Parts: sequence; C-alpha cells; structure tokens
Amino acid sequence: MKLRIGLFCLVGGLCFTVSELGAGHFGWLLLSGVIIAASLFPVVRFGPRHPLAQFGAIMLALFVIGLVCTLSEGALFYPEMKAQLVPSLMKGTLVYLLATAITVGLGQWLKLTDPGERSVPHRSPVKAILMVLLAGFSYLIYYEVFGGIAYQFFTKQYYPHAAEQAMALGIWFPIYQLARGIAMTLAVLPVIYTLRLPRWRAALAVGLLVWIVGGGAPLLVPNGVMVTAQRYIHIVEIFTQNFSLGMTAVWLLRPKTAKVAKSERPLTAA
Repeated sequence: MKLRIGLFCLVGGLCFTVSELGAGHFGWLLLSGVIIAASLFPVVRFGPRHPLAQFGAIMLALFVIGLVCTLSEGALFYPEMKAQLVPSLMKGTLVYLLATAITVGLGQWLKLTDPGERSVPHRSPVKAILMVLLAGFSYLIYYEVFGGIAYQFFTKQYYPHAAEQAMALGIWFPIYQLARGIAMTLAVLPVIYTLRLPRWRAALAVGLLVWIVGGGAPLLVPNGVMVTAQRYIHIVEIFTQNFSLGMTAVWLLRPKTAKVAKSERPLTAA
C-alpha cells in the first residue's frame, strides 16, 4: 500500500505541475504538486466510491478554492493582475480538469479506494444551511484576526497600500471575505459529507486540503511577484485561516456519531 500511495502522489504531483514545467524551479514545482496530490488522497481513499463522484468532489474544491478564491484575492491586492485574471482562470481550469481526471483514474487503477462501510452523519438541510453560513462567518473572523496580525507584524512592508485598498471597499471588504468563506465551505461540502472517517480525522483532512489547495502548496514555488520571505509568511498566514476554516466546517456540518445502544450491539459467540 505504501508503494501505491507514493506512486499516486508522485504521478499526481506531476499532473498538477505539467503546465509550468518549462518555467524552471522543477524541484519546487514537483514538491508543490506532490503535496496537492497527497492532500487529495483521503478523498480518493475514503471519499466517494464512484469515479465520477470523486471527480466532482475534487474538481469543485480545486476550482473554487485553488482558482476562484485565490485569484480574486490576488487581484484585490495586486490590481495589475486583473488583466490576467480570466486567462489564468481558464488555464488553471483546464490544468485542474486534466489533473483531476488523471488523479481519479490513477486511484482506480491502483485500487486505492477503501471498500469498507462507514456511515457519515449529516445535518438536516435547514441546519446545514445555517452551519455553512456560520462557517463562512468564522472564516471572516479568522481572516480579520490572523490576517491583521500577519499584516501588522510581517507583511505591511510588502503591501504599503493594502489598508487603504481595504478601507476604500468599505463594508464590501468584509462581505467579500464572508463570501469567500461560504464559497470554500460549499466547495468542500461533498468531501465533508462523503469522507468515511471519524469526525476529528475528517476535520484534519479537510483542513489540510483547504490550506494546501488554497495557497499552502502553490506558494512553495518561487514566483516573480513575491520574495521568498513573503511567500513563507503567507503560507503560515493561510494555514491559520484556511486550515481553521476546514476544521470548523467539519465540526459544524458533521454531528457526533450517535453511540450504539448496548442492547443494539451484535452479540458475540461465547
């Protein structure tokens, strides 16, 4: 099994970096792709059993968290990037479609999907809607608190006009961050509701997925926009925000599994 998992992460990692292989930094690109593939392994292993369901769950998370939320945030603080927003979105979508298809196919070929049965508790639709909104609001809090700490003590020198840009948006800035939190929660909802893992392990897996896809892995690769220290600071900052969101979303949307009554437990032979 360890060999199959290693092969899955390696080949899957190459798929996520194939479009950038000619840009240099191959080692960092490969490391980034391997980490992304590793964050998707729990979905392939313990998530939906059907390949199409796996494809939908993975692609939704990659598209919303890795592209829409990340690129829109970048365009907000780097206005010069707005002209590249649509081309980057289209290119990223094509890459993620191909990488997701290969990743899911690889998981099927390596027979990584766990056949075991385990019920996944769900909230009622009304409660689920309320919990999604609450998770989005929690992200707004994480963003304001941890983002504010990172900005005041570490990244202010890189974004001298960020405060003015946020203030210029007025009430729309927190609304935008609230919308991002809700969008990311909805993006991992299929994973949360199909991941056949105990609640705390599911929370850990989803938290890592939201962090890694949302910037934790891509920022490992050197780029022409950020210096090394800036990228690493953002990796830690995104961890405090996105990982916390993923953990919170699972704890809100996955109720505790009811304990089986003693009288209902199967009797064992003496």
